[in-house]
Amino acid sequence: MTDLAPLHDALIDWFKHNKEDLPWRQTDDPYRIWLSEIMLQQTQIATVLPYYARFLERFPTVEALAAAPLDDVLKLWEGLGYYSRARNLHRAARMVVEEFGGEFPRTLEGLRTLPGVGPYTAGAVGSIAFGLDVPVLDGNVIRVLARLFNIEDDVRQAGTKRRLWKLAGEIVPAGRAAAWNEGLMELGQRVCVPRSPRCDVCPVRDFCEARALGVQEQRPIRSQKARTPHYDVTAGVIRDGDGHILIAQRKLDAMLGGLWEFPGGKCDAGRRSASVCAGRSARSLASTSRSARRSRLSSTGTRTFASRCTCSSACTQVASRRRLMSPTGPGSRSTSWIATPSPPPTGRSSTC
Repeated sequence: MTDLAPLHDALIDWFKHNKEDLPWRQTDDPYRIWLSEIMLQQTQIATVLPYYARFLERFPTVEALAAAPLDDVLKLWEGLGYYSRARNLHRAARMVVEEFGGEFPRTLEGLRTLPGVGPYTAGAVGSIAFGLDVPVLDGNVIRVLARLFNIEDDVRQAGTKRRLWKLAGEIVPAGRAAAWNEGLMELGQRVCVPRSPRCDVCPVRDFCEARALGVQEQRPIRSQKARTPHYDVTAGVIRDGDGHILIAQRKLDAMLGGLWEFPGGKCDAGRRSASVCAGRSARSLASTSRSARRSRLSSTGTRTFASRCTCSSACTQVASRRRLMSPTGPGSRSTSWIATPSPPPTGRSSTC
C-alpha cells in the first residue's frame, strides 16, 4: 500500500476544523463515550441528543446505571427504539461494576466481553476513550472506504466485510486512531453521503479511486435486502368490574423485550378475526397464570402498544383472576392489572 500519510493528514485536519460540536466529544469519560456509541447505533444524532442528556442526568455514572432497576432504564429509553440496547446497556453496566471494579476494560478483547458491544463499538470506545490503534467499521465508514479504494464487491457479503475490516485496520494511523476514526464517520455522515456525494468539498477527493473513475455514486455495491415480512397482529383490551385493565410484559428475549402491552399476538392465516386472535391470547393467559400470586401494577411508568380491538367472551374469564405471573427468565412473560382513570365502558366490540 502506498504512503497514506497525506490521506491521514488531509482527513484529520479537516475533522479538527469542521467536526460537529457534540457533548460526547467534550469528555474522555469511557462511560459517557460508551453510552453515546450505544445510543447512536441505528439512530440519528438529532434523536439521540435529548435522550443522552436525560440519561446522564438520571444515571451520571456507570455505578448509578448498574444500581437502577431495569424497568427504570427501559422507561427512560422509551421512544429511542431497539430496546435490546437498553437491556444490554444495563447488563454491561452491572458487569463493569461487579467484575471490573467500576472501570471499563481498556483492551479491545475486554470491551468485547461486555453485552451489546460488538466489533464496531469496541473499536470506537477503544480508540476514542483509550487511544487504542484499532479500526471502526459502520455504514458511514463502509461507504467511505468503498469509494476511496473502489471496492467492487457486495459489501453485504461476509467475505467483503472481512476484507473491509482488514483494510480498516491496515490504514489506522499510529497514535491518531481517535481523530482518524471519528473523521471517517463524520465524512460519511456529512460529505460522502449515500446519494449525490459532495465530492467538490471532500477533503480526500484527490485520493478517491471511485471518483477518479467516475463511479462514486455506484459505490458501495449492495445486494437487495430481503423483503420485510408482514404480520397481522391483534390485541385485546381486557377489563374487570373494578375498572382495571390487563397488560402483559413482552418476553425479555423478544423484540421490544421487557416492555408492557395489551395481551395479543399474531393472527394465523385463515384465522384473521380480531376476536378470535384476542380470545386465543386471553385463554392462554388464563391457563398460564392460575398458580401465580395476586398483584396490581400502577399505570405510571407502563407503556402499551397496538390496541386494535377489544376482547371476546374468553377475556371475561381471565379478567376475574387478577393475577401476576412473575418472569423467571428471558423467555418468560408476566401479566398484571393496572388501574384506569375512568370507569370501563359498557358493552364490547370485536372489530379492529
